[in-house]
Amino acid sequence: MDGNGRWAKKRGLPRVEGHRKATEVVRAIIEASQNIGLEVLTLYTFSEENWNRPKDEVGALMGLLAEFLKSELPKMMKERIRLYAVGNLSLLPGLARTALQETIRLTKDNEGMKLVLALSYSARGEIVKAVREIAKLVADKEVSPEQIDEDMLAGHLYTRNLPDPDLLIRTSGEMRISNFLLYQIAYTELFFTQTLWPDFTKEEFLSALQDYSRRERRYGMTSEQLEGDN
Repeated sequence: MDGNGRWAKKRGLPRVEGHRKATEVVRAIIEASQNIGLEVLTLYTFSEENWNRPKDEVGALMGLLAEFLKSELPKMMKERIRLYAVGNLSLLPGLARTALQETIRLTKDNEGMKLVLALSYSARGEIVKAVREIAKLVADKEVSPEQIDEDMLAGHLYTRNLPDPDLLIRTSGEMRISNFLLYQIAYTELFFTQTLWPDFTKEEFLSALQDYSRRERRYGMTSEQLEGDN
């Protein structure tokens, strides 16, 4: 969800106003996702690198996160949305971490759409964490190196209880992944748009999904092989 600061700057507003507007778009995209029956929606909310931003901006973002979770909890319960969070959550300040943990706890039995917030998230950090955990298992002789496979590595990622993404949408015209789900997006379709996140609409979201639906996902096979499977 990129472009909040640029959106505010273009309007002569403080950066935090771009982030505030962004939360309105988040609500609209969550609603649109529910309406079409999307099973999982993951939002790259705050990267581990974002801690390097000015302290006042980081503080405002954490405040907006806590505010958003508290205001949206009744709707999550009504719509049976289950909240997940992936990332180094121990770095979150107390108020935001408490609000996040409470929302996760209260929605854990909900059986509707899974809403995943990537917070204090780094894909490289996630992979390093997984490798360290597996290395300890090997050192403790609980597993042998020969037993290590893709499933084992995936089982030590933050996303171990979630499917790999089908589609990744990057807003604001940036043509990069920015350390997001690097292991999980091996076969994910990518969609880039020039639209800044605060201007991203439900209509453009649905258009991206329509574009995705027209693509052929071959997973290394040929079109003829796929047609044969059908």
